[in-house]
Amino acid sequence: MTRLFDLLYNQIEKEPLEKSINGRDANGNWISYSSKEVAGIAEKAAAGLLHMGLKPGDKVGIVIYENRPEWMIIDFAIQMVGLISIPLYPTISVSEYEYILNEAEVKIAFCGGGDLYEKLTTSQRNVLTLKNVYTFDKTEGTPFWETMFNLEKISEVIKIRSTIVGEDLATIIYTSGTTGNPKGVMLTHANILHVVKKVCPLMVVKTGERALSFLPLCHIFERSASFAYYNKGCEIYFAGTDNLSGPSGDLAVVKPVTFTTVPRLLEKIYEAIYNKGLALDGIKKKLFFWALTLTDSYELNQQVSFVDKLKWKIADALIFSKWRDALGGHVQCIITGAAPCPVKIMRVFCAAGIPIREGYGLTETSPTLTVNTMESDGAMLGSAGPILEGVEIFIDKEDGDYKKDEGEILVNGPNVMIGYYKKPEVNAKVFREINGKKWFCTGDIGKLVKGPTGREFLKITDRKKELLKTSGGKYVAPAPIENRVKEEFLVEHMMVIGDKQKYVSALIVPAEEALKSYCGKKGIQFTSIHEVITNKKVIKRFQKIIDKYNPEFSHVEQVKKFRLISKEWLPIHDDGSAAELTPTLKLKRRVIREKYKEEIASIYDEL
Repeated sequence: MTRLFDLLYNQIEKEPLEKSINGRDANGNWISYSSKEVAGIAEKAAAGLLHMGLKPGDKVGIVIYENRPEWMIIDFAIQMVGLISIPLYPTISVSEYEYILNEAEVKIAFCGGGDLYEKLTTSQRNVLTLKNVYTFDKTEGTPFWETMFNLEKISEVIKIRSTIVGEDLATIIYTSGTTGNPKGVMLTHANILHVVKKVCPLMVVKTGERALSFLPLCHIFERSASFAYYNKGCEIYFAGTDNLSGPSGDLAVVKPVTFTTVPRLLEKIYEAIYNKGLALDGIKKKLFFWALTLTDSYELNQQVSFVDKLKWKIADALIFSKWRDALGGHVQCIITGAAPCPVKIMRVFCAAGIPIREGYGLTETSPTLTVNTMESDGAMLGSAGPILEGVEIFIDKEDGDYKKDEGEILVNGPNVMIGYYKKPEVNAKVFREINGKKWFCTGDIGKLVKGPTGREFLKITDRKKELLKTSGGKYVAPAPIENRVKEEFLVEHMMVIGDKQKYVSALIVPAEEALKSYCGKKGIQFTSIHEVITNKKVIKRFQKIIDKYNPEFSHVEQVKKFRLISKEWLPIHDDGSAAELTPTLKLKRRVIREKYKEEIASIYDEL
């Protein structure tokens, strides 16, 4: 296999499935496509693209709100006739669509439901290349995607397919970015396939077993995972994030063996579990929190005494087994990525028999560079995992005031992008030649550490561009502080500030539901979050949180002051105001600093 669409025919040849990819229809019922049906529909769609006059190298946009089989099918169709897919985030603005569609010169776009057709057709007025927009839903007044299917051009599809090689460009993925316009990451078939082939032996899911896919397919993390599921021959169930939990939710219904997620979703699951524990009474409540305290000292591959084994068995039977049942009862491994996962969350889930394994990578690296595995020596809590086979990592200590053994993470490997689209000046900055090799500069800071068995693991410590420098000339990495404090239920988001200031401070967005619960217990009237964050008892409670974690950091890194923020930070606002988070839930620090400049000024004006 050298091209991504080879996955289609490999599955048919090896072990065809009756339920290869699955999704819910408009009525909420599951519909399934066999291996042969997926390939057949993809070929008809590919022939339709040719019939409309598209030629190899032309660009095709795809955007959906919730993952669905049509996304994967049209992706395969685009690939097999040498076209280039442009995945789009559903939550970005019309002006952002216009920027991407114009730069990429997109000719045709496919979309899901909601307001996406309207967004694309509105953008179309200012995008001269965009000629057609098709929807995956049969809706009156919108062109249905199946109407462009074609049979006459199948022979031409086969002819073009045979000329495509692994080094051909497959997709341009526009990174959301925390500042400025998005950049188009150019990935080839070979880039993505390298990751697919190397992660598959590390995956626990087997042929015929089920994987759930709900993270956005426009992000390379989920897209690459879906290709890997396809390569493994497991049944893929596409879903959204709105109907995951509960007795009729997708986790309970699908009963997946594995899925990918991001730390924030794991945090929300844990918060829900914790809040249910708080609502219990009597002996049930005592048992719940007794079981929870056991997880505090949990370590991977731990050896415990006979008495402790008995304690764990009781806790598992009464408490942890119910957690696993809530996730469908069959989960053997959950992979988390896109942002650092708090060690506390990892520890709790792993202790409960729900293995969480963290990986690290970027869109520019297709994405996986390192990943913790289920092997006995393949995981270390708090690390991003061992280096993926075929990838090289170099810790560059130049051009920065780094701590011992830390530096910028540079990577080399067959999964590294060929460059940013139409950005030669940026490419010149992000690629560096060292010892005759071309290295991609990730902008992340990290170090390589030895595990208990001597195996090497990567630890990410911060982002190079996010380092603060106090007026005293000391560098501070915000991410480790933020990630640690965010382990508290009361903290939804936190941003450390203090660049060019005497000391470090923070903006904190409280978790509203947790705050309501706290206020209820303390007899504090909760009228609105805007009012309650000025309550002295509430401020004192958050000060206790800061005081709890400050000793873990050096004096210069400790948070001296903070402000509670009443408005939730989101990747999109209905009123069109600037979003505080990227679509992958990373902080847009520049936007936040601008939005809350008065609050920040008030912190430092106090002296």
